[in-house]
Amino acid sequence: MFEGQSQTEVDALIQGNSEFKLLYQRHKQLDKQVLDAELGVLPVDDVTLNQMKREKLAAKDRLTRLYDVLHH
Repeated sequence: MFEGQSQTEVDALIQGNSEFKLLYQRHKQLDKQVLDAELGVLPVDDVTLNQMKREKLAAKDRLTRLYDVLHH
């Protein structure tokens, strides 16, 4: 998710910031659900799938902003 950043840096933020950790876990959960829905493993309607994609993108945007603030 964080291209160009080491997993060690991301792991340190996960351990050191509860908001980052919760958002990171939620993003990973949504990523799996969206993938499962697109593969047909998770039956959801188009409206729900689009909502999940928007929430996933919002989580990623917030994570990126948090990363920038916490890492610099």
